[in-house]
Amino acid sequence: MAAHLARLLGPSHLDLAEESVQDAMVRALETWPYDGIPDNPPAWLFRVAHNSAISVVRRRQLLGSKTEALVAEISRAAMPAIGEPEIEEQLRDDELRMIFMCCHPAIPRDSSVALSLKIVGGFGVREIARAFWDEEAAVAQRLVRAKRQIRDHRLTLEMPRGPELGERLASVLDVLYFMFNEGYSAHQGEQLIRQDICMEALRLGTLIARSSISTPLVDALVALMALQAARLPARVDDSGELVPLEQQDRGRWNRELIAIGFHHFDLSMRGDDVSEYHVQAAIAATHARASSSAEIEWRTILTLYDQLLELNSSPVVVLNRAVALARVKGPEAALEAIQCLDDSKLRDYHLLLAARGHLLLDLGRPAAAADCFRAALEQACSEPERRFLRRMMSSC
Repeated sequence: MAAHLARLLGPSHLDLAEESVQDAMVRALETWPYDGIPDNPPAWLFRVAHNSAISVVRRRQLLGSKTEALVAEISRAAMPAIGEPEIEEQLRDDELRMIFMCCHPAIPRDSSVALSLKIVGGFGVREIARAFWDEEAAVAQRLVRAKRQIRDHRLTLEMPRGPELGERLASVLDVLYFMFNEGYSAHQGEQLIRQDICMEALRLGTLIARSSISTPLVDALVALMALQAARLPARVDDSGELVPLEQQDRGRWNRELIAIGFHHFDLSMRGDDVSEYHVQAAIAATHARASSSAEIEWRTILTLYDQLLELNSSPVVVLNRAVALARVKGPEAALEAIQCLDDSKLRDYHLLLAARGHLLLDLGRPAAAADCFRAALEQACSEPERRFLRRMMSSC
């Protein structure tokens, strides 16, 4: 709805588009419980949002002499036939254009992420701040600056072409990857995962994969997200407690998402380019292929992590590789591999401390392991992770 109205009003009036959508949602909350849900709820919401926008445009005379022409255009589109293939295609196109505008090079990366979550993902400032472990005021300022840059640079919803398309597509995929990761492991709060963020990132990735601008890189990211999202039902038990990968009930993994993941993984194989998304998707596919934890091909996974390390030697990759290394060469080798992270930005990361605790416990050093789990508990993490760390510390 926001993308659709932004196309009609122009991106410089993005705030008005958002306000109109919000007004429609509030009206629904106020009237539907008493009047009942309309026969076509999306069409009702679109109509109310359009009417709200028309009212503001007329009241503020936003475009001077062009105001009535704009009102006529909005009125003409006031009742989109939701469900009609042509209209659905237009709405998807509006949304796609909005994603690419949010990732314009004129907008800094942190602002692109926040703006994409706000406009395209539909999340509020509080949700964005919570997802990215940031202050609400900082996120709000970031959004204000991003919208000002849209106005100042007179950005449009036209799709980029040529080299600029590739550059902006890479930024779009970075945003979706960042969104998915933040949802997959919440930094704090009562939930281990934010499934809404994960599924929104997957939906937007699939939207791009189905468009004419899709590339093997897009399919690789969609494959990765689908295969990872398939595990979400098994990552916590019925009590909301964290379940480690090797202890998960694979019968709870979403088979439909696994099928989607492998479909896009096959599509990502066209061409000769190999990206981080390709390698990460291959790791996720290796896990998905195993019918039980005993059948996980850890040597294959370690080889893939070695390839990933060549593409991206980040501390997170080093930490994740150590998990596979411990399965193949033992906990001593894994401990040695993560020793270099003591001088990295991850040195106080709860997952690094927890991983070291697990390895020390495997080596028969419970006192040292307990110290690691205790240190991990002093860092920021979600409540399910905190309870898991307490259980691990008690087992020492």
